[in-house]
Amino acid sequence: MMRQLMFVASMIFFMGGVAVIAQENTRPRAREIGIEVGILPTGPLNAITDVEGVKVGHKTLWRGDTVRTGVTVILPHGDNLFQEKIPAAIYLGNAFGKLAGSTQVEELGNIETPIALTNTLNVPIAVQALIRYTLQHPGNESVRSVNAVVGETNDGGLNDIRGLHVTEADVIEALESAASGPVEEGSVGAGTGTSCFGFKGGIGTSSRQLPDDFGGYTVGVLVQTNYGGVLTINGAPVGRELGNFPLSEYTKGQQSEGSCMIVVATNAPLSSRNLKRLAKRAVLGLGQTGSSMSNGSGDFVIAFSTAYRVPYNSDILEPPVALLSNNYMSLLFMAVVEATEEAVYNSMFKAISVTGRDGRTRETIPIDQVIEICRKYNVLNLQQRLPGVDVSVRLRQP
Repeated sequence: MMRQLMFVASMIFFMGGVAVIAQENTRPRAREIGIEVGILPTGPLNAITDVEGVKVGHKTLWRGDTVRTGVTVILPHGDNLFQEKIPAAIYLGNAFGKLAGSTQVEELGNIETPIALTNTLNVPIAVQALIRYTLQHPGNESVRSVNAVVGETNDGGLNDIRGLHVTEADVIEALESAASGPVEEGSVGAGTGTSCFGFKGGIGTSSRQLPDDFGGYTVGVLVQTNYGGVLTINGAPVGRELGNFPLSEYTKGQQSEGSCMIVVATNAPLSSRNLKRLAKRAVLGLGQTGSSMSNGSGDFVIAFSTAYRVPYNSDILEPPVALLSNNYMSLLFMAVVEATEEAVYNSMFKAISVTGRDGRTRETIPIDQVIEICRKYNVLNLQQRLPGVDVSVRLRQP
């Protein structure tokens, strides 16, 4: 326990008479402890924000003993998204959940608002906030229809979800704080009250970069993890070794339910059809972690490209765009599988333990034990030990 506590430095201050814990999260990401997923190199930040123009913002709600929730937003670009839409697609792994706005994205193949993630019962509030945000954006004075995209997972185990604590102001604050650069992970934003494989889940992100001779494109993934299964890390049976899996004594035979929201960004010039193909592969990365997408799981993927824009007021013929050929999709498929898997691990490793509603506590995954298990199965530092082409060298070639 002491070694886990060393990962979090805390300071108590008072706001409105309420003690608040400000925590500097220094828990490691997957790569920092030698867990290297796949063969493709990451982007500079190993985050969805490696895709140029993408911004992420959080609003974390941590009040009293029961409120453990929040909002996470993803902005594909910083301009007027309604006037300059982007190509997008949706894929449903298991659709036990709420993804507002999905039908219009499916029909038209584009997104016209930022993407918001929150808890299940606050989806309508987030939709209203995105609508208000869009209507008030300069240039949208005559807009009368807005298709807001909002996803969710249910954090009711730790959070007083029935209290509907997320407000429009919270969503707007997340939007206004959104930035490029490193992304805060773990028990923050929409991941504040979530769980994953019986441990604390949260927000995680990762990215992959293709070699220059395959376009040099970047694929970034952000996840909101709140699901179960039998945790596998780089092929090692971590969940079984820890005794934390469905039907085990630890879980008292309970089934693993829950959901995962996956947001995929790329700068590859893809049609909405190929974006949907890319989104489909993200659930393979989810499966690599040990998910079987249970009956009560809402596993949704939202994929978009920043390579071109679809103007709201366009001519009869939309601007011509050279789209990537089907034959060049395979490495992008590999990239999204690898990035999704690693994003899940980051969401768990960076999460801090949370005690919430009814005194329930969701502990962090024991990192020291995970390292020992991965060492036992010889799956640490694979890039240094396994033979093969050094993809990073190909990336540096002129």
